Amino acid sequence: MKHRILTLCLALAAGALLAGCHTVKELVPASLVPPNLRPPENSDDQLKLAQQRLLEATPCCTSFADFSYQNLLPWQPQPFTLGPGSSVANINGAQSYYLAFRLPVGAKLPYRVAFKSELNGRWLKSSYLFAPTVVVLDSGFQPIGSSADIPLCEHMGWSDAVSGAFGSYTVDSKQARYLLIYSSAAQQTGKTYWEQSPAAFSSNATLDMNSSGTFSVPHGPDGTIWVGMMNTTYAKAVDNAICKKPQEGDGVLNTLRSALPLPWSNNTSDTVNGSAVGPKGS
Repeated sequence: MKHRILTLCLALAAGALLAGCHTVKELVPASLVPPNLRPPENSDDQLKLAQQRLLEATPCCTSFADFSYQNLLPWQPQPFTLGPGSSVANINGAQSYYLAFRLPVGAKLPYRVAFKSELNGRWLKSSYLFAPTVVVLDSGFQPIGSSADIPLCEHMGWSDAVSGAFGSYTVDSKQARYLLIYSSAAQQTGKTYWEQSPAAFSSNATLDMNSSGTFSVPHGPDGTIWVGMMNTTYAKAVDNAICKKPQEGDGVLNTLRSALPLPWSNNTSDTVNGSAVGPKGS
């Protein structure tokens, strides 16, 4: 038995020597390569594939009265995954996966509906988001106002619950009975600003970290979205989310000078040849 083990070890060693011109990455199966060393996915291919699947799906509904509103809007945000196998609607000439809810009767107005869209992809560089559009309906399934594309803003918290692309919608009509959520043609071709650089999520992540620059995550036709009545956790994330690149200031020192005048500024004293003198007229 020991002879067999020794023979096997020698054979493996010889094979490794013969394969000396190959890299370790080529010898190790792809499933065993650490995620940060794997090549990033092609985001264009993934997004185009998802778009094609949606176009090939047969829509079930074309008018607001066709939808089923049996499910009550959750009292706090809950996850819903939209994609292959989900129902498809055709609204204003655009195909979309959708969610339909009954609104709570007797809820104090106004109230906010919370949204959080998760990144759909393993890498930020190859991910996209499902961006929601909402329309509120009355008891006769007629729209109250026009549909609204929900702006998404990025927030990274200490847990998955407060990380993602957040948005909200305010319900303020006494006639509001139903809520339909889908993604309009404009939303599906839009983008959401993301504060982190995609370079930090690339295949060279351990060697090439880059926290500067801007990056926009494209919108896509499917993904996981959280929907429900606004709670405290989501309200903090929504209200503190980053929607666009902050404007560049004049620097911390200039800001402090304007906010807190210093005693040696021109309005209190002068400096002549490096020597301080008292206020004029003293």
